[in-house]
Amino acid sequence: MAGTLWEDDDRTAVLVRFERLRPDARPQWGSLDAPRMVTHVTDTLRAGLGELPLTPLRGPLQYWPINMLVMFHLPWPKGAPTAPELLSRLPTDWYEEIATLRATVDRFVERDIDGPWPAHAAFGSINGRDWGRLMYRHMDHHLVQFRA
Repeated sequence: MAGTLWEDDDRTAVLVRFERLRPDARPQWGSLDAPRMVTHVTDTLRAGLGELPLTPLRGPLQYWPINMLVMFHLPWPKGAPTAPELLSRLPTDWYEEIATLRATVDRFVERDIDGPWPAHAAFGSINGRDWGRLMYRHMDHHLVQFRA
């Protein structure tokens, strides 16, 4: 899996998978339902845009090469804990949440890939290219969670 939100085909494909997802889809793991997963993914993108501040975690995941290994090469654990800020917003209307996700992805890719990007709360300082890869992998991870 080497997708990125920076590639039109990858971005379109992942958004189509979200649009096919149903609000009553059941997860294969974890405690999120589909609407909460969509708000979680949207808010993670907002954190990547610097719109949603997260409390930074301290530890080895912030440092190269460990951060790159975990972000892009190792399997991600299922049901791993996440920042509380990424679970605090409750979903509203399903179709509005999907539209908000799409609009947030659009804002994400309008940013300058080579410009300054906020540090990731767990993985520390990463560039725009890595943010795009990470957000694609995060979206794919949750779509697999819901068999989408």
